[in-house]
Amino acid sequence: MNIREKVRGAMRRVGDVSLREWLSTNLFAGRDGRRTAGAGSNLAPFSSPGFARAGVPAPHSLVPKPTPANLRRFAETPVARRAINAIKDRIVGMRWRIQPRRGRVLEQLPDGAQRIQVLTENFEAPNPDDSFRSLIEQVLEDVIVGGFGAIELDLVEGWTGPSAGGTPALPLLMWPVDGATIRIMTDWDGRPDSPRYAQVTGLFGADGQIVLNDNELSYIRLNPRTHTPFGLGRLEVAFETINAFLGAYRYAGRLASNSVVQYALWLQGLTPAHHERLIRWWQDEIEGTGRVPIMSAESKPEVLRFAAGTDADLRLAWQEFLVRIIANAFDLPAQFLGLEQDVNRSTAGEMSDLGFRSAIVPTARLRPSI
Repeated sequence: MNIREKVRGAMRRVGDVSLREWLSTNLFAGRDGRRTAGAGSNLAPFSSPGFARAGVPAPHSLVPKPTPANLRRFAETPVARRAINAIKDRIVGMRWRIQPRRGRVLEQLPDGAQRIQVLTENFEAPNPDDSFRSLIEQVLEDVIVGGFGAIELDLVEGWTGPSAGGTPALPLLMWPVDGATIRIMTDWDGRPDSPRYAQVTGLFGADGQIVLNDNELSYIRLNPRTHTPFGLGRLEVAFETINAFLGAYRYAGRLASNSVVQYALWLQGLTPAHHERLIRWWQDEIEGTGRVPIMSAESKPEVLRFAAGTDADLRLAWQEFLVRIIANAFDLPAQFLGLEQDVNRSTAGEMSDLGFRSAIVPTARLRPSI
């Protein structure tokens, strides 16, 4: 027995089960409540070389990668959060109802009114923890941020209809799942009862992955493409622009708080001893006291400015340009993100309708496979 076989045998004994046995056990075991983990990559600590920690300046040449943790962090910044809420809040605030599809009428469906009542109550309370609004709000957050939305579907076995007591029994449990932890199997055979998804939990051993059949998970993609099975979120599109805006925002904050020196004093003809004495006098007697300094010298001190000393030093026009690019990435007019100086009564209504048609309606019409 060589070293490779020894290591392989030790790993199998530690895992206490082989990969084939683990897959067969998880694929064909009966459902027993929720299987996916309730939290995933968003709990990972945020650490990127492009951002500064406490007391440590960030190098400006490094750009953070759009990882799930960085996307979650960027989603908490003011401009990105405003863009996300402008889409999400309008969708979750819409009224909804269940009705027959494809031009059918309610009278043509057997027990149509009773089935609609059961489904309505099911969606009003999709699981013991969430309402319909809280469920959709969590899924829409993932769809807008990363283009991945996931809902675990737990069909109640043996459900035949409403209970005899008059209260409809819920035929389906729906749980929100962190879409960033879902991996898609490219060799899916097309059957609904075969494995198609796997959730990466970050744990060790057999609990590291949870294999799910196609009918056990509803995966929603935004901007589907042919070269990848994953979607593309709006925050992913605006990632680099938001990073540039945060850099300009931090610079303007330091400049406005006088933490960046904007001028210097030029005194000609002073000896080194007088120079040091003037510095100590200014720091001990004048700086921060509000007193009027009185100076006597043969030559008048000259103030050397490093900048114009106006609002142009804050790069406000550059920040406004970046905000417009972020609005374009979210398919929203710039007025949705607070840029209203070029908006009047004749254009405000048109821009609001444009944002509703271009961003809110397409997202609301994403159809999960339930």
